[in-house]
Amino acid sequence: MASIAEKYGTPCYVYSRAIIESNFKAYSAAFGKRRHRICYAVKANGNLAILDVLARLGSAFDIVSGGELDRVGAAGGNQQTVTFAGVGKTRAELEKALKADIACFNIESIEELQLLAQVAEALGRKAPVALRVNPDVDADTHPYIATGLNENKFGIPMADAMDVYRQIAALPSLRVAGVACHIGSQLTALTPIIDAAKRVMKLVKSLHREHIEVDHVDVGGGLGIVYDDESPPAIQAYVEALCQIIDPCYRIVIEPGRSLVGAAGALLSRVQYLKQTPQKTFVICDAAMTELIRPALYQAYHDVLPVTASIEEHVVDVVGPVCESGDFLARDRKLGVSGGDLIALMDCGAYGFVMASNYNARPRPAEVLIDRDKFHLARERETSPQLYATEYRLT
Repeated sequence: MASIAEKYGTPCYVYSRAIIESNFKAYSAAFGKRRHRICYAVKANGNLAILDVLARLGSAFDIVSGGELDRVGAAGGNQQTVTFAGVGKTRAELEKALKADIACFNIESIEELQLLAQVAEALGRKAPVALRVNPDVDADTHPYIATGLNENKFGIPMADAMDVYRQIAALPSLRVAGVACHIGSQLTALTPIIDAAKRVMKLVKSLHREHIEVDHVDVGGGLGIVYDDESPPAIQAYVEALCQIIDPCYRIVIEPGRSLVGAAGALLSRVQYLKQTPQKTFVICDAAMTELIRPALYQAYHDVLPVTASIEEHVVDVVGPVCESGDFLARDRKLGVSGGDLIALMDCGAYGFVMASNYNARPRPAEVLIDRDKFHLARERETSPQLYATEYRLT
């Protein structure tokens, strides 16, 4: 870490290729000979180097925008393995995905279904679709990342699914490919996942009785990782549970993101100052909510480890330089660091850089991939001129 900081500066995201590969292989091995497709959720971390690593392992991809489809192609991924999810697909995005001949569109509303049928007909294509049903299952996770309840914006209510599938089967420009659901992220128990999968299988059997056949059952992603004291299911247990519920005649599609890359990433930062107030001791570092917004947005916990330490441990808040009281990275942690020391915020490989911003005119950090005994610069640090290169003064 100290060598990376010296070479590439801070703040800096650092990823481990070995951990990503190990996690993907664990999923693949757990399925064995069972027909399946592992679609990495690009939204978790879309860096081209990470997509490249996963593409080389044979990963398919789950996207939620046309930009993510472009990234898959730029990274050498097979766009024909892509599943396109998301509630707000535009006409231009649908056209792009149809021309790329993606594997499946996960449909989330009647209006989207109608638009896709129109676009596919105009292009002379037959679009493969799965209806994303909302099983109304409580994922017991943070409300901002829960997606499987009727109060959420995602999916079509299970009670309406049969009627919608009948519409799909009747449209000549659409082809029924599967059934999909996704109940949320950072899931730490199997029970809600199993409950949702069972409800989806009931729908699949109802479709079969009406001679509407599907090839795959997409159970989404969301398997959690350990940030603090969580005890998420092991990948093996998760896959085995799905294989027991979903009939062998159907391909199982999963969309892991966090569980593949979350533990593979750390945010490296240098302490600038130690500030003592009557109530708190603040460790002010050069990383901020602009680099890692999860603590401010979700009150998320990330372990903070000293790369270099210079003083005795005491309780501190780790904060950044952004002009917001919500700009904190960790609260009430024991650290023995002072100005000039390096710290690492752990388990930042998912929803870290991808949610970074340029607030306060802060350039986004570099990203570095550790590849065995080598450092690979996966993204150069932005510069201030790049931030306003597309802006124009008055003439």
